[in-house]
This record gives sequence, C-alpha cells and structure tokens, in this order.
Amino acid sequence: MTDTLYLDIIVPDRRFFSDTVQEFTVKTPGGEIGVLSGHIPLTVAVSIGPVRIKKDDQWRPCFLSEGYMEMIDNKAVILADAAEWPEEIDPDRARAAEKRARERLETKLDHLEHRYSESALQRALCRLKVAESSKPKA
Repeated sequence: MTDTLYLDIIVPDRRFFSDTVQEFTVKTPGGEIGVLSGHIPLTVAVSIGPVRIKKDDQWRPCFLSEGYMEMIDNKAVILADAAEWPEEIDPDRARAAEKRARERLETKLDHLEHRYSESALQRALCRLKVAESSKPKA
C-alpha cells in the first residue's frame, strides 16, 4: 500500500481505530472533508456523522459523534465522544432514541434542552444510516 496516512480515532472508553489507511472522510461544521496522505496540517471540529475509512482498497463506514481532529505529519488523530462500527449499532435502540428526541423537540424546551434534543436526534439518525449502509444489498 503506497500513499498512506495514519489514523487514530480515540473515544473516552477505548482506542476505536488505530492503523494506516489510504484515505478517510469525516463530517465537519463546514461540510464533509476527505483526507489523503500529505494533507496540510489541520485542526478542525468534527460533527456528528458517518466516517468512511478506506484501507486495502475497501471502504468501511462507522458512526462518529462530536469531537476534534488534528492532522499533522501524515497522522490524523480524532478525539470524539463516541464511535461505533455498524455491527455495534443496535437499530432498535437507535430508533427508540430517535423517537424520544422527536417527542422532546415537539415540546416547549429552553434553548439548551432544544440543542441537546437536536443533537440526540442527529446521533440516532446517523447511527441508523451507518447501520443500514453496511447491510448487504438485495
């Protein structure tokens, strides 16, 4: 494998991913970015969204919650609140979380509670998207 970079994804309870990759994509407040070997140094906030990791010419998706990413010297480190592979996601639990968040958003909430509920909804929807993306196509 040529033209690789090192990717480290760390969450509070474990080192989620740590290996060389060909490239990866991550969602930021400004939109999705792709990172390849030789990327310029960068520090950026990471938004709730799927991350796609390309290794050995195969793409693998995962769920990633809020955090930060630093890219320097061909090494990317992502510190995030949560990360999950598709097989770690419980779709029923994610659907229940989506339902709770939508119900909360229909009530009168203060600004902070509204933001928390919006974030919970985004996490649930992203988990469902990542879980669905890994299912074999019929």
